[in-house]
Amino acid sequence: MGMYKVMVFGWVVLCTGSVFAQHDHSHGATAADPRVAVEFPTPMQAHILENMRDHLLAVSQIQEAIGKSEYDQAAKIAEDRLGMTALKTHGAYENSKYMPKGMQEVGTQMHRNASKFAIAIQNASATGDIKPAMLALGATTQACVACHAGYRLK
Repeated sequence: MGMYKVMVFGWVVLCTGSVFAQHDHSHGATAADPRVAVEFPTPMQAHILENMRDHLLAVSQIQEAIGKSEYDQAAKIAEDRLGMTALKTHGAYENSKYMPKGMQEVGTQMHRNASKFAIAIQNASATGDIKPAMLALGATTQACVACHAGYRLK
């Protein structure tokens, strides 16, 4: 595991541990949300939430494609909807103006990891070895978890 992955993993564990520790499971009032509140202009909030839901749908579709051994389809979904290519379609430059530096960094890492996954899963078409691709997909979703554990929309 690379140093960056160890740092992100440790940060995710730290953040999610504090979130879970404060949840009382009573389904009533919970402790104050410890995540950093990020304020976006109102019209942009809906757009960002729509993008995040599409990211989750894309991961689900990628998993389905992998299950069907449709590796090229998984790669296309990953690059077009999560990878570096998706930055333009999701208006990432405009959105990033309102994000704290840490949120920007973890978001960029998610997009980079998704592009790495797209390459790794295409390689799996030739080699039959999906392990590197699955590790890259795991790194992609770990970035999602880290961001959601550390930040929330205000």
